[in-house]
Amino acid sequence: MTIRRLLLLSCLLSLLPFPAAARLAGPPEAWQRPGEVRDLPQVRSSGVLRVLVNQSRNSSGEVNGQPIGVEYRRLRAFEQYLNRTARDGRSLRLEIIPKAKDQLIAALQRGEGDLVAPGELVHLRGQGDVSPSAPIMSRVPLVLVGRQGARRYRRLDQLAGKTLVLPAGSAVGAAVHKVNDQLAARKLRPIDIEWLDPSLAVEDVLEMVQAGIYPLTAVELPIAQRWAKVLPKLQVQPEVAFSRDDNLSWFIRRDAGMLRASVDQFLKDYRSPADQDAAFQRVYRRLYKVHNPLGGIERRRLEKVRPVLQQYAERNDLDWLNLAAVAFKESTLNPSARGAGNATGLMQVTPAAARSVGVGNIHRLENNVQASARYLASLRRKFFSSPRLNERERMAFTLAAYNMGPQRVQQLRAEAKRRGLNPDQWFFQVERVAAEQVGMGVVSYVNSVNKYFLAFHRERNALESQPRVASRDDE
Repeated sequence: MTIRRLLLLSCLLSLLPFPAAARLAGPPEAWQRPGEVRDLPQVRSSGVLRVLVNQSRNSSGEVNGQPIGVEYRRLRAFEQYLNRTARDGRSLRLEIIPKAKDQLIAALQRGEGDLVAPGELVHLRGQGDVSPSAPIMSRVPLVLVGRQGARRYRRLDQLAGKTLVLPAGSAVGAAVHKVNDQLAARKLRPIDIEWLDPSLAVEDVLEMVQAGIYPLTAVELPIAQRWAKVLPKLQVQPEVAFSRDDNLSWFIRRDAGMLRASVDQFLKDYRSPADQDAAFQRVYRRLYKVHNPLGGIERRRLEKVRPVLQQYAERNDLDWLNLAAVAFKESTLNPSARGAGNATGLMQVTPAAARSVGVGNIHRLENNVQASARYLASLRRKFFSSPRLNERERMAFTLAAYNMGPQRVQQLRAEAKRRGLNPDQWFFQVERVAAEQVGMGVVSYVNSVNKYFLAFHRERNALESQPRVASRDDE
C-alpha cells in the first residue's frame, strides 16, 4: 500500500510546473550542437526553446520565485502560446540563458540559443543572418536622465561638452555619435561618453545617478519610467531624446522562418498584464539604495580614516578603496557606529569575527580595521584564490562570503555550475542563484559595495593626492 501511494505521489509531482529557476540553462544536451540553426520543428522535437536573455536584473531578474525582469512574463506567455498551438500535443519548456547584452547576437549566431529577448534596444551591425521580430514597441525614445534638483535640459545642443555615463552595450552610444556629427557641423563641442564597468547594468547606473555619483545618463524611455517608480529622485527628461528611430524587438536567425512566424503572431496579439511591475516594485522599493560617498562630509570622514585603511589594506594585499567601500556601506565611515549583533565601529566587526583572526578590542579604530582586513584577506585566500577568477569577481565573491558565509557562497557557485551558469562570475551569474534562493540581501550588499568602490576609484587620484599621515600603528 505504501509503494502505491509513493507511485501516485510521484506521478502527481511530475505534473506540477517547473519553477522558473528550473528553466535556467543546464549542461548542454546531445541535441545542442554549436552553430546549428534550429527552426520550430527541431525546437518542438527537442522539447526545449533556448532563449538568450540580457543578464541585467531589469530584463530577466527573479527574486525568491517572483519574476521582476520585463521579459519574464512575456516569455512565459510565449511558452504557453507555443504549447497551445502544438499540433501533436507535445509540450515544450523554455531554457533561459543569461548573457551580457553585447554578447547576445553573437551567441545566437553561434547556435547557443534559438531566440534573443534583450528587454532593451539592440542594434544589428552587419549581422545579416539575424533579423528582428515584429516590434514589441515601436520608435522607442532614448532619453536623458539626471537627478532631481540638478539642471534640467531642454535641447540636445545644451549638452555640448557634457559627459554621459553609459553601461556596456547601451544603444545610446551610436545615437550620441550621430548627435555629435550634428554638433560638429555647428562648431559645438561633442558630448563625451564615459563607458562604465561591466559589473554595472542599466538599473545600477540609474541608481548611481539618483545618488549623485554620476551626473547624467540616457536610457530607453520605458526603462527610465519603470525605474523612476522605485528611484523617486530620478529626473527623466523625455524632451531631450537622442533618437526615436528604433524598435524594441526579439531576434531570430533568418533561416528559422517558422519560429519567426510564431514569434510575430504571438507578439501581434500579446498585451502586458496590468500588474506586470507589482513584484518589481514590491522588491525594489524596500531595498537599500546607494548614497553619494563623495559629498563634502563624506570626503572629510574618508580623509580622517584613510591612513588606517591604507595601512591595513597594504599589510593584507588589499586595495584600500575596497576597504573604504565596505566601511561606507557598513557605517557611512563613522568609527563610533554601533550595529546589530554586537557589530562595532567603522567596519561593523563583531567580537567573534575579530577573535577568529587574532584581534581584540575592536572599539579601537586600528584594531577594527585590522580585523576586517584580515578577515577579508583570509576569505579570499582560503576560498577564492583560483586563477580562474579575475580580481573584480574575486572581490565580489569575498564580499558575498563576508556577508553570508563562505560555505553558502560555495553552494551557490555549485548550483550555478549545475544550471550552466558561470560559477566564476558573481555579477549577473551566481548572483542570479543567490537572488532566487536567498533573496536580494546579499546581492544588494555586494552591488552596493561595488558601486562605492567604483565611485571611489573614479576619484582615486584626487583621494590619494594628499600625503598620507602615519597612524599610531605604523612602524
